[in-house]
Amino acid sequence: MLGALGDATRRTVVELLAAGGGRTATSLAGELPVTRQAVVQHLAVLREAGLVESRRVGRDVRFELRPEALTETAAWIADVAAQWDRRLTVIAEIAETARVEAMLSAPTEASPAATPPGRLGRADDAR
Repeated sequence: MLGALGDATRRTVVELLAAGGGRTATSLAGELPVTRQAVVQHLAVLREAGLVESRRVGRDVRFELRPEALTETAAWIADVAAQWDRRLTVIAEIAETARVEAMLSAPTEASPAATPPGRLGRADDAR
């Protein structure tokens, strides 16, 4: 399904169908910079992906969007995004813990570990 939506013209077809209900290939082609035959090919890809269904009304073939297919895909994408958010939160927590541990273990200027041996503030150092 995502492959079918990877094409800009097909995304536009989906948007047009979402806005206008059942449409013919001819009416869609009137709003796109491609031929009717190209629209029919795009509709075939969308139908194979389960995004569009067609029905005959008299001598016309009308195409309609299957919104439940988009809802299922949106739910899947949201689930994947939530998984990545959880992973990134764990990574951020690990990085923060490492940063805090590095700060706590680093010698400070006031600590004896930061002062070279033999230089603990003796009076003869001032000379």
